[in-house]
Amino acid sequence: MIAILLFAVTATFHPAAPTVGDLITIDFPQPVTLDRSPQYEIVTQHGKRVVIRTFEPKPFAISGRTDGIAFRNMIVPVRSVLKPRDNLAPAPLKPPKREPYPMLPFVLIGVAALLAIAAWAAVVWLAKRRKMPKAVIAPAERFRNAVARARSWAELADAVREYIDATTLTTTYVLEKNSSAALEEILRQGDLEKFSPWGAKPGDLRTLKQQALELAA
Repeated sequence: MIAILLFAVTATFHPAAPTVGDLITIDFPQPVTLDRSPQYEIVTQHGKRVVIRTFEPKPFAISGRTDGIAFRNMIVPVRSVLKPRDNLAPAPLKPPKREPYPMLPFVLIGVAALLAIAAWAAVVWLAKRRKMPKAVIAPAERFRNAVARARSWAELADAVREYIDATTLTTTYVLEKNSSAALEEILRQGDLEKFSPWGAKPGDLRTLKQQALELAA
């Protein structure tokens, strides 16, 4: 901070060594009014304080009135920001530092793409699965499987009835159309197991299962 004394008018200003474009605050002991000048710009002026600035790199003079006293040529030193004997050549441009490219967006895009591919693959797989025709099993093969799974006379009789398409026919009617000792024993044993309170008669279920398979031969 520098104090200026001129014809009994004192003032302090800061910064102490202003440069071009700096806001220079000047404090007077009494309210002051500065004169307008093309050498400087009055930014604010209130009571004892004024704020000015200049864009010329050289000292300039201010004038005005304070406490009824007119003053002139109060010098405000302003220094240039240029170095002595500066040739005013622009400083060489430095290329900007390259920032590392963010990888997170690529990771998120990759994850989203993989999820989309997985979703489409699932849709295609389900569509193909729905369109795949069910395996057609020949009646004879289906009959052999049913006989192999039979664990009782009733199950064996049902398998035989389904194979000869007689699920809704009586045993008597079936035997009138298809007479054989093995078929008669299978159907009657099945009826006894289903409807008789005493159950089926003693018999060799395994042997009759073998004989039932001859129907599909």
